Amino acid sequence: MAAERKVYAIKELNRYIRMKLDSDNVLSDVWIRGEISNFTHHGSGHMYFTLKDESSRIKAIMFASHNQRLPFVPKEGARVIARGNVTVYERDGQYQFYATHMQPDGIGSLYLAYEQLKAKLTGEGLFAAERKRPLPRYPRCIGVVTSPTGAAVRDIMITLQRRYPQVAIVLYPVLVQGKGAAPSIVKAIETLNAMGEADVLIVGRGGGSLEELWAFNEEAVARAIAASDIPVISAVGHETDFTIADFAADLRAATPTAAAEQAVPHAGELAQQLRAVQQRLRTGLLRRGQRGRDQLRELERSLALAGPRRTLQQHVQRLDMLRVRLGRAADARHSRARERQAVLQHRLQRYSPRDSVTAARQRMDSMRRELQGAMQAQLADKRSRYISELRHLDALSPLKVMSRGYSLVYDEQEQHLIKSLKDVELGDSVRIKLSDGQLECQVWGMKEDAKDDGEGNGTGL
Repeated sequence: MAAERKVYAIKELNRYIRMKLDSDNVLSDVWIRGEISNFTHHGSGHMYFTLKDESSRIKAIMFASHNQRLPFVPKEGARVIARGNVTVYERDGQYQFYATHMQPDGIGSLYLAYEQLKAKLTGEGLFAAERKRPLPRYPRCIGVVTSPTGAAVRDIMITLQRRYPQVAIVLYPVLVQGKGAAPSIVKAIETLNAMGEADVLIVGRGGGSLEELWAFNEEAVARAIAASDIPVISAVGHETDFTIADFAADLRAATPTAAAEQAVPHAGELAQQLRAVQQRLRTGLLRRGQRGRDQLRELERSLALAGPRRTLQQHVQRLDMLRVRLGRAADARHSRARERQAVLQHRLQRYSPRDSVTAARQRMDSMRRELQGAMQAQLADKRSRYISELRHLDALSPLKVMSRGYSLVYDEQEQHLIKSLKDVELGDSVRIKLSDGQLECQVWGMKEDAKDDGEGNGTGL
């Protein structure tokens, strides 16, 4: 006997296809490029359009909650790069692209790759502020990773020598643009870390276009900078140029010259500070010496040094007097203590605590019985009130009303109750809650009832 065939309703089939598309990792977050056509900006704020290229097209929707953040206004015929997900509109059985982000295609694929890598490394915590390390205040050696022929290396060398001539400089020449630039920079950072001589690394180059600076937007370079045991200063391009290397470095400098200034202190300023400290130290020593001389002269004129034997005899006499007074006070205190001890012992014998403890225990037992009786009475009263309130609450439950044929209509996230046609738009998904479950529906038509004395509204779902 042949197995029984399962026959699907069209709605079930469309829903099954939608669930398949929604669970696909690629289609749930995908970037596409195309030209906008059939563009309509609906009064609700939603955008309906078609994205097409030379050989194919796809219908697309961008809801108002997403297109309000667009930095430009989409137009008919504009070429764009859009990000979103692909799913099925169940009512028509048609798959569509739901856009969440969009940018003009003129920005190019390099910018898209830049933003994607930046978001990825940010999510990994590679740019977190707590990973940044402070630079040493007085470095002994600076490692420079840059092109040996560019203006950047000349600016760095001149600035380091001018500000801090005693610092040693290790130049590791690398390619700063082109196909082999990124591996060259990574190797330089790893080699300088293995050598262990440099206290700070300056990694960078002069300004240029996005394509020329691209080596410093490579993931391998960013990870090498983040993994460096030596603090890294990123000095790529001009003040307005930002690369992935800038975010991964411990410190970002606006220019190569600024990187050199941040890497070392100014020797002239240090010398000036040292002279100021020396002057303060000299002044302090002179003042301390003068105070010592003044104290010595006062001691020389004092009576203690003029006649020490006479002063010592007076102290001996005073010590004898104090010894006699101390003996008398000790005898008197000892006598008072003995008298007090005798009085306390007599009182203790008269007032035994045994009777007080027995009376207190009887009072405690009586109070415990009274407390238990009061608690039981209050518990019975609370239980009676709870049962009464529970019955009243059950009578007011909306489920009782829904069992008589009524239902509740919510939005797709079940956060807001829909009470009017103004709460929904065409194409919105809604959920209808019944007494024994819920229905997932979509608004395909709307009709407002004629105004009368009642409060009913008609809605087509």
